[in-house]
Order: sequence, then structure tokens, then C-alpha cells
Amino acid sequence: MAASPETAGADAAGIAGFDLMALPQDFVPEAYRYFAALRRASPVHRNSDGSFALSRYDDLVSVYRDPATWSSDKKLEFKPKFGASPLYEHHTTSLVFRDPPDHTRIRKLFQHAFTRKALAALEPGIHALVDHYLDRFEDRGEMDVVSDFSFKLPIDVVCRMLGVPASDAGIIHDWALLILGGLEPVLSDAQLRAGCRAVEDFKAYLRDRIKERKANPDGGREGEILSALMNAQEEGDKLTELELLHQCIFLLNAGHETATNMISHGVHEMLRHPDQLAKLRADPGLTESAVEEILRYQSPIQINNRRATRDTELSGVSLPAGALVHLLVGAANRDPAQFPEPDRFDIARRPNRHLAFGLGIHICAGNALARLEGGIAFEKLLTRFPTLRLAAPAKLTNRIRFREVSELKVAL
Repeated sequence: MAASPETAGADAAGIAGFDLMALPQDFVPEAYRYFAALRRASPVHRNSDGSFALSRYDDLVSVYRDPATWSSDKKLEFKPKFGASPLYEHHTTSLVFRDPPDHTRIRKLFQHAFTRKALAALEPGIHALVDHYLDRFEDRGEMDVVSDFSFKLPIDVVCRMLGVPASDAGIIHDWALLILGGLEPVLSDAQLRAGCRAVEDFKAYLRDRIKERKANPDGGREGEILSALMNAQEEGDKLTELELLHQCIFLLNAGHETATNMISHGVHEMLRHPDQLAKLRADPGLTESAVEEILRYQSPIQINNRRATRDTELSGVSLPAGALVHLLVGAANRDPAQFPEPDRFDIARRPNRHLAFGLGIHICAGNALARLEGGIAFEKLLTRFPTLRLAAPAKLTNRIRFREVSELKVAL
């Protein structure tokens, strides 16, 4: 018989008081310690607002693979949080928070941008961008990996894909942080206002870009996503104007957030583990598996969410229809039931079926692009600067949903 969600894990020492809605001050630096305790004692853990935190790998896989039971639509939960605001409009219109058939319809419009042929066309440009960044630091003794490198590459690539000038990358990054910050479990009034302003400013900016492209339809690069989305919007029943705007915002936000943090964490972990760095330098063929281990070990996205459409059960706990679950990706990716010695950083780990990009119909559309960017970035940086070392420990942003490095100083 399934356990009651009200009592499941309630007697577990040390974790009974854990609440995703009121996290302890040391949660971000100690997240994996808390995740391990949840997995052992309360894998389906009830929070103060009635939602549940899931920390076991198998439970996350079950949810990801069953979109009929576990909805990605966020209208019910975002309405009380955002009200009738621009943040509500964005986060309930963008691809990631839509269910089929809308999700299927919109995602198809992005697929051409991430085909093997499209990525092969992007690859020379990615190599050139990385070389350009690193050339600037050849004669310098130090660099901040985040501001000087890992932020620049993904956002320059996605700006090119969308047809946005690279000179606007800074303001786009600022808007992205404010908009994605709205997804944190707890939001202040000031954060809500700032996020809403960012959505409105971003929409106005994109309307100007769309106006320019309509006036000069042949001015875009081959394969540019903005033109493809505009064409779909003009066909009438495929993409509305709001959908067009919010898919562009989503692509610019999601297109660099994961890759930026993957590269930042990757450099940090390689330099923290000199044995693994030596192994990679001795065998560059390990680059691909190194990228996968970085994604597992420091998952850029730590939390996803779903809502139950019917009564169901996970890890022996009954969950009613309407139950909101938080998928603790960072916890699942260190589940010893799936990953032997999960807290060991091993760039040769095989198999490595991590969930950093999700699974199922909502798997990150740009996962292949992020992997390509990471592989090129690590290989070139570590080759160009053979004596690269940490100048200071990485600084983490106090964010829960995304594991973000805000600063990483290295000596060249």
C-alpha cells in the first residue's frame, strides 16, 4: 500500500524540516549534501506549499517519460505567482511550458535549426569565435572565465542564429537573468517588477528586429531562425504574434544559459581535478565524455517542474491529481542507484545517462549545440593555455533553479 504524502519521510532525521519554499542559507554551496539526504530519507518530499520535491533518478525518468500524466503547462501555478503580468504571458506562452499539441506544433519550427547539417554549418564559426576570444588573452596573466569567455560564446552563437546583433548581447543577457529569475521558487515584489519590465523591453526590441527583417527580407543569414519563425507566423494558424515574440525570447534565454554555466563549471571542475585534466590532455578523445560528466556533475539546470493530471504514485507515495512536483535534476544526476560513486568527477564515466537536458518530448532542443560549444571551448582553452590554473574559487550566484557561476578567475 502506498504511503501517505503527509507522512512520507516525516520521521527522517535531519531532513524532515527541509522546505524548498524556505531554504537554509547554506543551500546553494551545500546543495548536493541536501539532495543526498532527501534521496535517502524522503525521495518524494512534501514542501510547505503542498508541492513535492523528487530526488531519485528513476522517479524523474518516470515523470519525463509520461507527459500524459505529468503536464508541463504552468498556467495554474503561475497565475497566483505572476498575476496577469508580462512574466505570466511569457512563461505560459514559451515552448518549454506548453503541452501537446501546441508544444509539438511550435517545436517543429525549431527543429531545422538543430539538425546535423545546421550544426555542421555553425561549427567553423564557433571555432573562429573561441579563437578570437582566446587571442585577446594571450598576453594577459588572468581572465574571468565567465565574463570573458563562457558568457560570450553561447550568446554570440544564439544571436547569430536568431539574427540579432552581437553588440546587443549584454542587454539581452541582463533581460534573460531577470526573466529566468522569475522561475525561482520564491520571488520578491522587486524581482517580479524587474522581470516584467524585462519581458516588455525584450518584446519591444524584437518587434523592431522583425520590422527591420520585413523591410529587408534578404538581409538575414542562411538558416536564420527569426526569418523561419516570421514565415510561420505569417502562415496564420501556426504561430501567433505573441508566440513568435515569446519563442524568440525563450530561444535567446535558454540558448545561452545552459551552455554558459556548463562551460564555467567545466573549466572549474577540470582545474579542481588535476588528475582528470591530465587525463584529458593525454587523450583529447575523451572530450565528448568529459562534457557529459560536467553536465552530470554540475547540472546547469537544477530544477524542473510538472503537475499531475491524474492520481498517481512515485516511490511508494500516492500523489493526487493536481499535485505539483519539483524535479531535482541535480539530485537525480548524483543518484548512486544510477551512477556508481556519484560524487566522484570522472571524465571517462560510461555509461552516463544524466538528465541535465531533461528527457522525452521536452528534452532540450539545443542540447547538441550546447555539447558542440562545450567540446570546442574546453579543447581550445586547455590547449592554448597549458599552465592554466585557478586564481580563486568559483563564486556561485544565489539561484536555486539554475546553478550559475558568477565569477571564475583563472591564471593563464
